[in-house]
Amino acid sequence: MAKNRDLQLLEKLTDFQNRFFNEIGKSIIGQKDVLDHILIALLCKGHTLIIGVPGLAKTLMIKSMADLLDLTFSRIQFTPDLMPSDITGTEVLEEDQTSGKRAFRFFKGPIFGNIILADEINRTPPKTQAALLEAMQEHKVTIAGNTYDLEEPFFVLATQNPIEQEGTYPLPEAQLDRFMFNILIDYPSRKDEISIVQTTTNVTDTSLNKVISREEILEYQGLVRRVPVAENVIEYAVDLVNATRPGENSKDFINEWIDWGAGPRASQYLILGAKAKAVLDSRPTAEIDDVKALALPVLRHRVLPNFNAEAEGMKVNDILKKLIEE
Repeated sequence: MAKNRDLQLLEKLTDFQNRFFNEIGKSIIGQKDVLDHILIALLCKGHTLIIGVPGLAKTLMIKSMADLLDLTFSRIQFTPDLMPSDITGTEVLEEDQTSGKRAFRFFKGPIFGNIILADEINRTPPKTQAALLEAMQEHKVTIAGNTYDLEEPFFVLATQNPIEQEGTYPLPEAQLDRFMFNILIDYPSRKDEISIVQTTTNVTDTSLNKVISREEILEYQGLVRRVPVAENVIEYAVDLVNATRPGENSKDFINEWIDWGAGPRASQYLILGAKAKAVLDSRPTAEIDDVKALALPVLRHRVLPNFNAEAEGMKVNDILKKLIEE
C-alpha cells in the first residue's frame, strides 16, 4: 500500500511541477535552473542563499513563489539597525484591565511564517544574523527561557548583493553552512531580457494562482526522504566532499588553493538534493549525475579558497569544476 501511495505522490508531484512553472512564468522570465534549485531545497527542507546584482528579480522571484504556495509569507528587510527581537519577536508587559495584574505577553516576530524572505541578509550585524541560526537549524525560537516551535514547512530564502560591500557584514561560516544551496543569479540572455522589457512595460495581469497546499508540501517532503539511494552514489558524494579538504591524500591543487573544505552537512545535502532531483524528474532513485548537478550550489559556500587561489585568479567555482572533472 505504501509503495502504491508513493507512486501516486510521484505522479502528483510531476503535475505540481508543471503547474508551478506555468504559473511562475507569468512573472518570472527564464531563470529555470534557479527555480529548479529553489524547488529542490523546498522539498529537502533546506534553506537557500541567492546572490545576484540588483535588478535581477531576486525578491520578485521569492515573492512569486510564496504566492503559488498556500503558505504564510514574511519579508524581513535586513538593515544595520535591525535587532534580534525584530526577527524573533518580543515580550511586552501588559496589565489586565479587570484584575489589575501585570504579565508578560509574547508577540511573535516575522520569523513565525512558512516562507521567510531575508532580504539583503549581509546588511545586518552578526548578532542579528545569529537570531536566524536556531530557527534555521532547530525550527524553533527561544525567548526569555520559553521555546516556541515554528510551523512546518519552514523555509528561509535569503538574498545578498555581491557588489556593494560598503556597510555590509559578511556571513560567518556557521551561518553559511545552514544554507543548503548558494545560488548565483546571472544576467538574463538577450532573448529573455527582451521578453522581460515587453512584459513589464505593458499592462498585464500577473496575478498568480495557488498550485499546492501546505499538507501536500509536507507529503512531498516525506516522499523525498523515502527515495532509495545506491551505496555507490552515497560513496561518490562523500568522496567528493572529502576531496575538497586539504590533506595528505588530497590533490595538489586542493592543497595549493584551499584553506578549508566542506563538512559532513555538504554530503547530506548532496544526497538529499539528488533524491529530490530524481523525484522531480519522475525517476525512482538518485544517481551520481544528480550529485554532480548539485555539487556547485551545495559546495561553493562551504569551501574556502586561500590567497594563492586569489593571486592566480582561481575562483571557488573554477576549483570545484576542476575537482568534479578529475
